[in-house]
Amino acid sequence: MEGVVAVAVHTEILNGLTPGNGIKDNGNLNGNPYLKTVPISALKQNGLLQSLAAGGNQTKTEEVSLEVERAQEEWDALESIQPVFSEDLTPSPLISFNEALQHFQTSDLGDLLKNIQPTIRRTGFAAITHFLFGPPRLHKDLVEERDLVFAIAQCSLDNGQSVHMRVLQTIYRKLTCTRADCPRYGPHWENVGFQGADPATDLRGTGFLGLMHTLYFVMDPEILPLAREIYKLSQHSVQNFPFCVMSINMTRIALHALREEVLSKECNRRQQVVAVLNDFYVATFLYLYQLWKSQQKTISDSGHVLKEVELFAKKNPKQILKRLEGYLKERRAGTGHRTSPDTLSHSNPSPGDTASRAGSQGGKEDKEMNFTGVCELPPEMEGEARLI
Repeated sequence: MEGVVAVAVHTEILNGLTPGNGIKDNGNLNGNPYLKTVPISALKQNGLLQSLAAGGNQTKTEEVSLEVERAQEEWDALESIQPVFSEDLTPSPLISFNEALQHFQTSDLGDLLKNIQPTIRRTGFAAITHFLFGPPRLHKDLVEERDLVFAIAQCSLDNGQSVHMRVLQTIYRKLTCTRADCPRYGPHWENVGFQGADPATDLRGTGFLGLMHTLYFVMDPEILPLAREIYKLSQHSVQNFPFCVMSINMTRIALHALREEVLSKECNRRQQVVAVLNDFYVATFLYLYQLWKSQQKTISDSGHVLKEVELFAKKNPKQILKRLEGYLKERRAGTGHRTSPDTLSHSNPSPGDTASRAGSQGGKEDKEMNFTGVCELPPEMEGEARLI
């Protein structure tokens, strides 16, 4: 008696055969109207069970169908693929600011040093005025350290440099509080405030120094809480802004301040350049953060806010550094919460602040808001706010 097999069917057609075409409808099986008994030979003739029927010691009597061959080829191709998931990889070790800085201190930056412009070139009356009434010159023993800063600002992100990749991964992991590395390219970079899938495209004007400053911000345990406060504000539903792009703009302002020698007096006093520049970068970011939050700024205000922050920071470097010092002292004393963004002195109101606030109450959420960096201001807003 020919063997039968129970097959689930949901339509009147079963593998190309209809009831009455070699398949007997024997009614319900085990009370299930969807299970019908089908002769095995009928299935074999139609190619469904050929691979099973030919198994074991049974002699193969029919050729494997084209469909089975094609499926086998596809399966063989799949077996050769070795998928790699980033979360399964051992994460790269975090890198400190000092370790990254040492990498540049021990690298050959000769070609980059040839292209730096560490000071503003002045001629004629401007040169005389700057000499008589301008800030003091940087001490000669600090020139090499200053030039290193500008050389790093000429350095681009290199995928072949493990230090570069570790800096990038450290920034992402510290801001997002994740343990695993992330892919080099992808939309996830927008989560930390880059403007696209490749952070390198946002480094125009600051080079790798833009990443070095962000690294310093997230790796110094004393200022990391401030970095996360600013990052939290950057995720706000209304007051959001791209964190890393804003950080890069703070680096541009700091570079301009160093080039215009407004930091020379402080560098000479402390006999340091990198440390002073780091503090000035953080202090400028703190000032922007307090201004942005207390005056309810949004993306549409970014160009004007950045211009104001740059003008204030370069005009008052000592005051802006003292503001940071006071902020950190209060945090050490356990009263950091008192230095809220709303404690920003309103003696320095933002130009057009009243109009800006009025505008923020109506219609801003209904239109697309794009971030305007300092170096992207329209021609009529350039001048002091124009960055490298």
